[in-house]
Amino acid sequence: MNLICKILGKRKNKLATLMAVITVISFFPMSGSSSRASELEGVDTYQPQVLSDTKDELEKAKKEKEQKEQELAAAQNQVNQTNASLSSLKSQQNSYEGQMNTLNTELQLVADNLTVLEIEKQLKEMEIEETQATLSANIALQNQQYENMKSRIKFLYEKGDNLYLEVLFSSKDFGQFLNYADYVEKLNQYDRQQLDEYIATGQVISENMAQLESELAEVEELERQAKEEQGKVTGLISQTAENIANTADSISDVQKQADQYEAQLVQKAAEADAATKEYEAIKKQYDEEMRLAELARASAWRDISEVTFEEGDRYLLANLIYCEAGNQPYEGKVAVGAVVINRLLSSRYPDTVTGVIYQYKQFAPVLDGHLALALANDKATESCYQAADAAMSGTTTVGNCLYFRTPIPGLEGLPIGDHIFY
Repeated sequence: MNLICKILGKRKNKLATLMAVITVISFFPMSGSSSRASELEGVDTYQPQVLSDTKDELEKAKKEKEQKEQELAAAQNQVNQTNASLSSLKSQQNSYEGQMNTLNTELQLVADNLTVLEIEKQLKEMEIEETQATLSANIALQNQQYENMKSRIKFLYEKGDNLYLEVLFSSKDFGQFLNYADYVEKLNQYDRQQLDEYIATGQVISENMAQLESELAEVEELERQAKEEQGKVTGLISQTAENIANTADSISDVQKQADQYEAQLVQKAAEADAATKEYEAIKKQYDEEMRLAELARASAWRDISEVTFEEGDRYLLANLIYCEAGNQPYEGKVAVGAVVINRLLSSRYPDTVTGVIYQYKQFAPVLDGHLALALANDKATESCYQAADAAMSGTTTVGNCLYFRTPIPGLEGLPIGDHIFY
């Protein structure tokens, strides 16, 4: 600042204005522009800043917009796939639950059937037990009857005919004799008849016993089959329950994944929307910039002879040239100075060097503080001052170009060094 004051000492009012502008711009918050990576140490290490990076920002925003749209589509695809998987799993779960209900019903039927078979088995066993008791009683009666017959026969046999004759001759009359004889005959017939009846009854009871045992065997076989079926159904229920549990776990995992993808989708949608809005804003800015450039070219222009430069304009322009084209060839330095003078000559821009350079958001070194640093230390080289003098005298190497920047695809203009002017 002391150096500026020495150069501009005779114009205190304008100097005060210039210093105020420089001070404000040096600390002005940077909005929409990138800061430099290093302080100005020298021409060889300093990368030039562009006058307008709107086109570059537009291309970058377009790519960012397309990328976010692709990411959004990918996120939507993930959500759709996850939802489809979730729907499939839920359908499978419903199927398993339906199977479980069917199996539970089947198991209940099997259990009921087993209960009936168990009752039938118990009844058959009771019948067999009763029949066995009846058969045992019958056999006992048969044996008793047989023993009785043997005893009577043995008695008669041992006594022989004497007993029979004794009984007959002891009769009072012939009628009693006949009665005794008939009695003996009937007694023999009765013993034989009773024995035959007991034997026949025993045969029937034995046949009933065999039938009952056969029926019991059938019931036991049905019971065995029912228990086997019960085991199978129980196994299927266990497997189905495991399938339901595994499916529920899968649904839980996929649901968490779906929630994550949904959150990502919301985020990607917001990012895509933001990228689209940013692109539209930069596109609007770029279109406006190009419109203004065309208007400026079509508007009234002053001749350089009509311009009265203020003290300090040379100093200011030379340091701006240093910031923007310090490492460029001399022709490029003159070109940067010519862009400033072209704006000065156009009726669409401020009519002073200070006004052009400090117009809001037009020159990056103004926004990021490098111009203020260069002015404070008079970083401008001799070639920068020569280029400033040439531009202020009306010399131009770029015609009436009003913008310059580093080249990017699709931007037409006049290339000089590392810049393209348009």
